[in-house]
Amino acid sequence: MLQRERLQHPAAWWLWGLGLATAASRTTNPALLLLVVGVCALVVSERRDPSAPNPLRAFLLIGVGIIVLRLLVTVVLGNGVYGDTVLFTLPRVPLPEWAAGVRLGGPVALEPILYAVYDSLRLTAILACVGAANALASPRRLLRHLPATLYDVGTAVVVGLTFAPRLLGDARAVRDARRLRGHDGRGVREVARLTVPVLETAFERSLGLAASMESRGYGRAVRSTRASRWLASGLALAGLAGVLAGLYGLLDTSAGGVLGVPLLLVGVVLATASLVVGASREERTGHRRDPWSWTETATVAAGAVPGAALLLGSIQGWDGIVPAQSASLPHLPLAAVLAIVVAAAPAFLTPPPRAEASA
Repeated sequence: MLQRERLQHPAAWWLWGLGLATAASRTTNPALLLLVVGVCALVVSERRDPSAPNPLRAFLLIGVGIIVLRLLVTVVLGNGVYGDTVLFTLPRVPLPEWAAGVRLGGPVALEPILYAVYDSLRLTAILACVGAANALASPRRLLRHLPATLYDVGTAVVVGLTFAPRLLGDARAVRDARRLRGHDGRGVREVARLTVPVLETAFERSLGLAASMESRGYGRAVRSTRASRWLASGLALAGLAGVLAGLYGLLDTSAGGVLGVPLLLVGVVLATASLVVGASREERTGHRRDPWSWTETATVAAGAVPGAALLLGSIQGWDGIVPAQSASLPHLPLAAVLAIVVAAAPAFLTPPPRAEASA
């Protein structure tokens, strides 16, 4: 069925991205991780707002940089993983006795290199999921749906998330302007010459943003009692501790895996209670709320399927979820592949964005 052109609810895209990132965090199989990156690229290419920037490329470049840096560190210093398949040998630099656990040079084996590639590729896939969610739903749109308690914190986060892309855009514009004036635009000295105009532009934008926010009532005092503040703060801290402990139990297989579920549920309940207490002392009105229809529900479900499947697979020890570092190709679990492919469904089921829609 042809969907009417509109922007999806931003929370649906971010929940989809978090579900896919959970799936990526539970495996080191390079085929599954590359499939996650491919799903993110497909959905972004089909359902990104054409008038909005595409930060997925920047996130992927950061991931590639992480892989290259991790490989260099592994080749030169090692990563504590030993192997029998020696690829080549570098000149060994002797180190003092107090640095016995560190090597500089020496034999480079295949197993530690594969471990570094698998582990850094997992982080790259997680970054791709976050970048895809950022490209599909701007954090500024998500800010409108935050509870009143988190609105000030959300404003700071959104400003921080939008600062880096703007800074890169300013640097690119200044570099192009200098090239038109005959400068090469390369080298360390040229980069140093870009710093002053880029930072000056960022400073002027920050002052303009601060003045605009102040004129709209940001930073006003909230009427609250001391008891309500202490109650909301205590519930928030307890909920945050529970959520962190639960996530650690879910993401770290050595901590028991499924044992983190009760802590996570308790943390979510306490955090929700703190939001309710905080929202009761500050009311905010909504403007142009995004609708939630069956396509948003399908998007969240499509992201939850791979997260739940790979979480179950890592707990039960499916073959190929965490492959061994060897020269043989890792086994590819069919159930995990199908679960990740399901996450690509929003590229075809959700309504296409309008070209003139604003973020």
